Amino acid sequence: MSTSRPASEARAGRFAAGGIALLVLAFGVVVWLAGWHLGADSAVYRAGALTLVHGDPLYTRDVLTALPDWVRLPFTYTPAAAPLFLPLALVPSGLVWGVIVFLSVVALIVVITVVSSPPGRASLLGRRWWALPAGTAIALVLEPVWKTLFLGQINLILMAFVVLDVLVLSLRRSRWAGVLIGVAAAIKLTPLIFVPHLFFTGRWKDGLRALGTFVALEAVMFAVIPVDAARFWRDSATDPSRVGSVHWIFNQSLNGLVNRATHLASWSLAVAVGVAAVLAVPAVWLVVRLHRRGEDAAALLVTAFYGLLLSPVSWSHHWVWCVPLLTLLVVKARWWAAAAVALLFVSQIVMLVPNGGDTEFGWGLGWSVLGNVYVLAAAAGILGLAGRELRLVRRSPQVVTV
Repeated sequence: MSTSRPASEARAGRFAAGGIALLVLAFGVVVWLAGWHLGADSAVYRAGALTLVHGDPLYTRDVLTALPDWVRLPFTYTPAAAPLFLPLALVPSGLVWGVIVFLSVVALIVVITVVSSPPGRASLLGRRWWALPAGTAIALVLEPVWKTLFLGQINLILMAFVVLDVLVLSLRRSRWAGVLIGVAAAIKLTPLIFVPHLFFTGRWKDGLRALGTFVALEAVMFAVIPVDAARFWRDSATDPSRVGSVHWIFNQSLNGLVNRATHLASWSLAVAVGVAAVLAVPAVWLVVRLHRRGEDAAALLVTAFYGLLLSPVSWSHHWVWCVPLLTLLVVKARWWAAAAVALLFVSQIVMLVPNGGDTEFGWGLGWSVLGNVYVLAAAAGILGLAGRELRLVRRSPQVVTV
């Protein structure tokens, strides 16, 4: 095969995948012109930016005045998120969803491209032009992905920031490594889990740069909106109920599982944190082992899924990390594992289990397993991989490549 063949295949794949993103943008324009109501969360982003411009309080129990009348959601993001959302204030209200969804699909394409092109190995995308558009199309039917797009959420964009930071900038020893993680964390606190990931994998400068970026952005907001910034860190940041019912099935975190099992007992969060602390031991050990033998994408995914378990609230649409996981399994030709992951997230199982109100408290064992399936699958995956790694260590004291 000539050297130009892989490059032309990759270009054709990117062109086809880009066509999918443009089709999504075109649909967003149709939604705007038709006056349909999609993307409640994207409306909140725009309203947060406009609220900052108008000098109104961001963290209030009242609905933001800049929200359209069909949205009744609070602004749950950090103070630094509001100015970062300012470009959306320039977009017509009805078109914001289309813009966010377009950027999200572009982010999806970026993530699949990076994970399927590991350093030192032939890229899957260079061998099959259809791999990238096919992977993008398949990803769109995964429950976390289509729900992220439907809501106009930014989960895919933040995931792309982290993937680019850890698997591109950091591996290239860029002086900008860590900055994207800091920006992502300044928008939504959950990406802070990747700061210790950088520390545990020996990238101290990148970790400090990420932490410094986060602190600097939040510090600026204390100067700009001191009352609102103080209110967020004093009250809103420690109030999971502000984002919804923590026992609802769609909160696929350890805290959600324990709250459902204990009927919202006051000690549920403490138990969830305790379980997460125990699970941190095999998770961190696994991250370090994978990183040392050059499996940086796998190490990143362990941290990502552990972070989903640890967070007090991990809505099912936060589980977009199933996309790079599925991509990595395909690249490694782990076909049975890839099929299992695809089936789990394509099945829409969390949409089918009875839920809402106090329904979760009446689940029997069967519904409890299905209703906590993301949590159980992630925990089992981390423990299973750690057990497998331990067996490899016992067989040979040397680092083994899979």
